[in-house]
Amino acid sequence: MSAFPLIDLHRHLDGNVRIQSIIALANKHNVVLPSTHFDTLSKYVHIQDKTSDLLAFLQKLDLGVSVLGDLDACNQIAYENVQDAISEGLHHVELRFSPRYMSQAFDLPMQGVVEAVVDGVRSANIDFQYNAKLIGILSRTYGADKCEEELQSLLALENGIVAVDLAGDEKGYPAALFTTHFNKVKDAGLKITIHAGEAEEANSIWDAIHLLHADRIGHGVSAYKDAKLMDYLVKHQIGVETCILSNYQTATWTNIPQHPVKAFIQADVPVCLNTDDPGISNNSLQSEYQLARTELKLSDSQINTLKLNALHQAFLTDKEKDAILASL
Repeated sequence: MSAFPLIDLHRHLDGNVRIQSIIALANKHNVVLPSTHFDTLSKYVHIQDKTSDLLAFLQKLDLGVSVLGDLDACNQIAYENVQDAISEGLHHVELRFSPRYMSQAFDLPMQGVVEAVVDGVRSANIDFQYNAKLIGILSRTYGADKCEEELQSLLALENGIVAVDLAGDEKGYPAALFTTHFNKVKDAGLKITIHAGEAEEANSIWDAIHLLHADRIGHGVSAYKDAKLMDYLVKHQIGVETCILSNYQTATWTNIPQHPVKAFIQADVPVCLNTDDPGISNNSLQSEYQLARTELKLSDSQINTLKLNALHQAFLTDKEKDAILASL
C-alpha cells in the first residue's frame, strides 16, 4: 500500500468551535467574551500547556458552546467541523457531540440541537462529497436522569448517528449508573464507545465493556496496567481511541515520551490516534502523529499500524472502508 488513511475517530465537534465563529456568534447573540480580538481570545480558548485535571480541561470547552444562541448556530458548528476535517486532509472523521451540553447556554431544545447537528453534517457531506459520521454523547456529569432525556433526543434521530458515547466526570458518575441507557442503545442497533480509563483505573474499562457493551474505548490509558484486560481487548478487537496531547493536558499522563500507546501497539491492542478537542487543544491529527514520531519515537511501521487500526475500528461498513482504501 503506497499510502495510509488519515482517520480521526475521537473528535468532539463541541470541542472544536472556530475562534472566528465564537466571535461572530457572540456578537449575534449578545454574549460578552473576555476579548473580541482573535489573538487575545485564543489565549482563553486554547489550553496553555496543561490543566490540573480532567474537569478543569472540560471547563475550557464552555466558552465555545456559550455562543450557541440558536439552532442555526449548532448547524453552523457541525458544518464547519466537517469543513475542518476535510481541510486537514482527513479521509474519514467521526464527530461526537453532547446535545445537552450544546443546548445549555440558551436552553435550546435538545431534540432541535440533534436535528441541527445531523443536518449540518449531512449538508456538508453532500456539498463536499464526504462521509463524516456522527456519535451522540450522553454527558454523565448531569446524572442518569438527564442522560435519559439526552438519549431519547438521540434515538429519535438514530438514522443520523452511528453510535452513542458516555463522556464527562468518569470518577463521579461510574458506568453502573448507565446500564439501562446502553441496553437501549444496543437494542437500537447502534455502536457504542465509552470514555473510560482516563480519570479512573482499569476497572472502569472493564465496566464499560461488561456493563455498557463498549465496541471501542475512549482514551483507555489505564488499560496497560491490566494484562488480562489488554489480552481481552486484543481477543475481542475492542479499539482504544488514544489522544496523546489531550492526555497530557488533562494531567492523565504527564510524561508524553512514556505514553502507553507504544505498549498498546506492542501488545497488538487495536489502538488508534485521535485529536479529542482540537478547538481547545490547538492540535490536528497530523500534529498528533508528529508527537508520536518525535516524542514517543514510534517507527514508520508503528505509525502505519495506528492508521490502519483507525480504519478497521471505524464505525463504517466494509463497503465504506473499501472506498477509503480505493481513494488512496
